[in-house]
Amino acid sequence: MTPRENLLAALLREQPEHVPFCFDLCPKLAQKFRKRTGTESYEEYYDFDMRTFSYLPTQHKNDYSAYFGRLKPGTVINEWGVGHEPGSVAHFTRFLHPMENFQTPEEVYAFPVPDILADYRWEGVKERVEACQRAGYAAMFRSVQIFEPAWYLRGLDNLLCDMMTDEEMAEACLKKMADYQVQVARRAAACGFDLILFGDDIGTQRELMMSRELWRKWLKPDMGRAIAAAKEVKPDILAVYHSDGVIYDVIEDLIGIGVDVLNPVQPECVDPKKLKELYGDRLSFWGTIGTQTTMPFGSPKEVRDVVKERIETVGAGGGLCLAPTHLLEPEVPYENIEALVEAVHRYGRY
Repeated sequence: MTPRENLLAALLREQPEHVPFCFDLCPKLAQKFRKRTGTESYEEYYDFDMRTFSYLPTQHKNDYSAYFGRLKPGTVINEWGVGHEPGSVAHFTRFLHPMENFQTPEEVYAFPVPDILADYRWEGVKERVEACQRAGYAAMFRSVQIFEPAWYLRGLDNLLCDMMTDEEMAEACLKKMADYQVQVARRAAACGFDLILFGDDIGTQRELMMSRELWRKWLKPDMGRAIAAAKEVKPDILAVYHSDGVIYDVIEDLIGIGVDVLNPVQPECVDPKKLKELYGDRLSFWGTIGTQTTMPFGSPKEVRDVVKERIETVGAGGGLCLAPTHLLEPEVPYENIEALVEAVHRYGRY
């Protein structure tokens, strides 16, 4: 099997040759990787079964300065207009929400959006997908999101309150974003990607961050619309849905709107083995290795033991792409990353 065939077999719950795996490194760990290996791409160095990429950077960024007061030195405004103020630790930043003080839906509708749908942003993307697949690797698009970028703009507290008390404002914030992201999903599918990562964190460490009824009213229909748009263009594209936290209450709903793969299966919040037993005939799983526990605080042996257990349970019969459940942060010892890779190679053959 090529790596692409292997990954797709695993996620289609067929019999792969080996358990696919991947991870993302924070800037500090990426620097350690480059120093250790003398190479730039850890996707290539560790030979992940997939390559992850997106559209091209903008050449015509909107001027969002009118939506902010005086900014601290080093603050960056991204192409959506969200501010990132430097924090005191590593790469972490404080979000600045340009719609935070908006009072009317009209202000939301007037807010400029980036030119992601412009043709020049997609030049060469289809060709890059095809080249990736010819080389034997799956291509994953990252990412299509609705709730998260909407609250990045509005502020999380504000948007949650809007959803409960100001339906017109919630409608403006969420529907404007959803309509846009549906088009992004359709465009990505037309480029031939094998997988699209759809992501909207809706879980906390203890429960959903909103009631299931509120999620079903405001978020489920539009996420379903985005997934359906992609599958209308490319019926065999796989929808990978990301949410951290406790999300037991909506898993059946996610399956119902076309989710094929659940990510990241955060073991501090949900039981990966239980999810496999309950949903393994209808869902595959991507993640399962804790970034709050195992990766930063376990020994290399403990990392290897957890990887082995996940492969034997969640990976039984396919259905698993093993990965840490989040970007690996600076406190993760590099020896634990090497232990993860070693364990996948040692225990991950079918």
